[in-house]
Amino acid sequence: MAEDFSQYVNQIAELAAEHGLAIGAAESLTGGAITSALAQGEGAADWCRGGVVAYMPAVKFDLLGVEPGPLISDACAAQMAAGAAKALEADFVVSTTGAGGPGEEEGHPAGTAVIGMWARGEQSTDWVKAEGDPAEVVESVRNMALERLLQAIRVAEQKA
Repeated sequence: MAEDFSQYVNQIAELAAEHGLAIGAAESLTGGAITSALAQGEGAADWCRGGVVAYMPAVKFDLLGVEPGPLISDACAAQMAAGAAKALEADFVVSTTGAGGPGEEEGHPAGTAVIGMWARGEQSTDWVKAEGDPAEVVESVRNMALERLLQAIRVAEQKA
């Protein structure tokens, strides 16, 4: 069973309120689960800008400015986060793309995901692996993405 996401969301909400941050998400693999989790945070109406669920490739390309190519890639995850940051006018955006299962996609086994991060213009990506059926993969990747978002906010605020 995947870890409860509320511990991450509570801390993200606290930091967002304290520092006046705008936070969002760009989701493919997680299908809106990250945005839904963020919306449950205290005072979310003040800091959660929303999310873009770009499940189909055309939405990634047309709405988020992802360049055509492999969708389970560092480039796709980074471009999704950057495109959503622009669209949502957000300081921090986390993105997810990957193979949810049950089968492989683009030669990657089910559970393979790339988490992208936009942290005030600084970009990073992280490859992760989740186990289980498709619902368990989504839950696990959501939690990993929220944890990485929290870490990115902490690091950026320490530099500020």
